[in-house]
Parts: sequence; structure tokens; C-alpha cells
Amino acid sequence: MATYSLSARFYLSSGLRERIWNITRRKRSASRAICNNDALPVFAANTAEVLTYHQVSISQICPKEGWVEQNALEILEAVRECLKQTVFNLRQLTIDPADIVAIGITNQRETTVVWDSVTGEPLYNAIVWMDMRTTSIIDDILKGVRNKNKNYLKPLCGLPISPYFSALKLKWLLENVPRVQKALAARRLMFGTIDSWLIWNLTGGANGGVHSTDVTNASRTMLMNIVTLKWDPTLLSFFKIPPEILPEIRSSSEIYGYIQDELLQGVPISGCLGDQQSALVGQMCLQQGQAKNTYGTGCFLLYNTGTAIVDSSHGLLTTVAYQLGAHASPVYALEGSVAIAGAVIKWLKDNLGILTDIKDCETIVEQIPVGSNRIVFVPAFSGLYAPYWRKDARSVICGISEDTTSAHIVKAALQAVCFQTRDILEAMKKDTGLVLTKLLVDGAMTNNNLLMQMQADICGIPVVRPLMCETTALGVAIAAGSAEGIRKWDVKIDAAFPSDIFLPLITENGDHLAIIILYYKYKNF
Repeated sequence: MATYSLSARFYLSSGLRERIWNITRRKRSASRAICNNDALPVFAANTAEVLTYHQVSISQICPKEGWVEQNALEILEAVRECLKQTVFNLRQLTIDPADIVAIGITNQRETTVVWDSVTGEPLYNAIVWMDMRTTSIIDDILKGVRNKNKNYLKPLCGLPISPYFSALKLKWLLENVPRVQKALAARRLMFGTIDSWLIWNLTGGANGGVHSTDVTNASRTMLMNIVTLKWDPTLLSFFKIPPEILPEIRSSSEIYGYIQDELLQGVPISGCLGDQQSALVGQMCLQQGQAKNTYGTGCFLLYNTGTAIVDSSHGLLTTVAYQLGAHASPVYALEGSVAIAGAVIKWLKDNLGILTDIKDCETIVEQIPVGSNRIVFVPAFSGLYAPYWRKDARSVICGISEDTTSAHIVKAALQAVCFQTRDILEAMKKDTGLVLTKLLVDGAMTNNNLLMQMQADICGIPVVRPLMCETTALGVAIAAGSAEGIRKWDVKIDAAFPSDIFLPLITENGDHLAIIILYYKYKNF
């Protein structure tokens, strides 16, 4: 009998007896009100073969400048629609949905949801990870911190005080939304990141739903102690968060509860990972010293530090990479987060009209003569994340002349993504003393061959792109399929997938030298 695992980005990942499903959420868009997607690929256990796939678009809401929200009910219904359509697809392939033995969820991290435990109704839109409304709160908080040190809490949670993480979003909701305050007073308030919201609803909601999260998502709230893997009293007190509204923290690979929706009733949810950690697992970066970079709306580079908690002194985050089992040791990572990557290309299309189709950027840039681009673009639409953490930073395009064309702007935007990645690699080298010999990549932007070659040239190391593009969904499928009580996926740390490899083109003249010169100009901004 075959088994399957399903994972969603948000991801639901569910496993059939020999196959494992993945519901994938194509997340994050920085433009004013465009769509994200929930998607569901289905994998064959142990082979990672994608058997079928379905996705549903999700709208994004930006009521004010710097505010980014999503409708939590729309997210939930999109996941249910993905489940429904994927079951139909499996039947068309003569695969019995009754063979599904597990589901896993992976999701955009930090995004914050609050809801009523009795009615199940969201009390506000989900506040998305890139939302900047809490910037002013930071200034007030830091007034009470010695030397206004934004890294004051890093020894406990591994993170700087930033609008990026869930704690400040939740604090804002508690202080500014009357419905949230009323629910708290009535002891009916529940908080969670997207994984918690989905798990609670899929396992019964107000009728006994499981209120849980995993260590990777909890590590992005600024409320979990990264040593004890528990909600930390000092952090809760600092942000004034009531502990009773928080989900239970569990490992990334164990049975959380069982689906109560009629379609897949009784199937266990047995995997949960934040999306970037899921991509790390999906890329099989399971040994210390391995790293991957995901290119989506933002860009996220994770470096596996093993069981050691490495405190970065160069602007990186210390986070939990995964914990594959309730009794397994947690594995940690250093992370460099870039707020704007694919979002800048979308901005060129939607706001400036430079591109008619995002897919055209590679063709347009290839028309530029070698070595002719002298533009530097710093796309700081949401400030600058790692390694600078400048919430006050703003975007700049420098070097425009009468010869500048739209193609030069597009190329500078692509180079900016690569420059920021090199910044993070250099910070990781300083923190660990180790030099990466290759960079594993995934995400929608990696379909751009020109970008991947630029990245290899700028970083001076091979860039490795797996032919199987659903690595984020795959990671949580592995977690779901390998959980105790499931054991349908054998986690092999030496597993590898067929890949494209982009080698750095080191030349004394031409575009490579021009790019390196531009990089050092960029560093001076």
C-alpha cells in the first residue's frame, strides 16, 4: 500500500500510507492589495515525487501605509478548498484518499491571529509578518531599556526588538482593538500564528480544537525562551502578554490532533514547521554547516548550527531550525532575513509599469551590454532587516544618467537581492568562522537563471537549485511522515535531489567585475 504526505504553505502536509500530501501557501506580497496562494502538492513518501497539486489565491489587505493584513477566514477556507480539490485529483489518479495517514502544516511565520474561543470568529484581520504599524511602539519600549538596546532580549529569545515578530503585533492588538480586550476579559481570547489557527480549526475549532504550535513558529514570536523551548515569564512580562491566551508549544514532528472535517476525518496532523525552517528540512540541510536561501517576496537564509545556540554579534537571528520528535534534541540555526526580494520586481511591474510580466525581467536584462550598468538600488520598502535592522531606512536608486533605461532599473533590482544575500553570508562567516562552499536555493525567484548566475558571481560560490521546486512543502511532509506513530518517511541526512548548478564566472573584465564594484558602492549606503 502506498503512503502519501500532504503539506501546505501555510502548509498542510498530509500523508497517505505510502504517499504524503502538502498543502502549500504561496505567501507574501508587498504590493498594495494583491494575492497570495494556498497550494497543495502531494508527495510520494521517501521519493519526494509530486503526484498532484492545487492552489487557491488569497487576497492581501493594506488599509494604511505600512499595514499589511489578511482575512483569517479566507485563509482557512482556501486551505479547505485545497484539501477538497486535491482529494478529487487523487481520485482521478485512482489513488484512494483513505490511504492518507498524516497531515503537516507549514506557514508564513510571525503573522498574528487572535480569535474567540467560543465562536471561533477572528477578532481582527491577521497581521502579516512584514506589517510595520508597531514601529512607534518600539521607540516607547526602548525608552525603558538601558542604552535603548534593541538586542536587550536576544539572550532569551535570539531576536532583536522589531516590528517583524509576533510579540509587538499581539501587544498592538491587546492595546488597540476593543473586541480583543473584551474577549480577554471574558477569558475567550486565543492567539496563534497561522499554524495554530489552522490546527485549532481543522481539529474541531470551538468543539475541542487543539490549541498548539511548534517550536519553530514559537521561536518567531519573541515570547519563547530558545533554551527551555517554553513561553518565558520575563518576555511575557516585558510585552505585557497574558500567558493563558498562548498555544501549547510542541515539537515539529508529532501527532498534534486529528482532522474533524468530514472530508479527511480522523487523519492526524503530525508535522508543523515555519516555512523557512521547512525549506531547510526540504533541502535536507540536516547537518551542521549546511545552509539554504529561499527567494520569495522576501529572502531568507538559514544556516544549520546543530544543537549549538550561536549568538550572532553581526545582525543575524538565532532561531530554532526544527525538533523532529517530542524527545529529540532541538536543532538551531542562524537566519538572515531580507524583507524585500521578489516584492521589488512586483513593485516594478505594479507601481512603475516597467514590466508587463514578472517573467520578462530575465529577457529584458539580457539586452543590456555587459558591464554597462552603474545603478545601485536599495529597496528598503519595509526598512532594512538583517544584518542592519534599520526600521528607519528608506529606498534609494542612485547612479541614474541620461543613458539609463528601464532595463537598467530591473537589473539593479535583481542585483540588490544578491547584494543583500552576500551581506548575510559575510555576517554568517564572521559569526561562525566558517565559509560556505555552496548555497542551496529555492523559491519562486530561483526560476530566473540570470538571477542565480548573478548570485553565484557576487558570492563567489556555486549556487545549487534543486529541480524539485516544492522544497518548503517537502520539508513539512517529511516531518509529518516521520513522526512517531506514523513512520512512513525515513529521514536520510545524506539524501540529495537532482539540481542545476550555477558556477561563479570569475573574469578580470566585463559584467562580473562591474557587479563587484557596484556591491561595494551598495555597501556604502
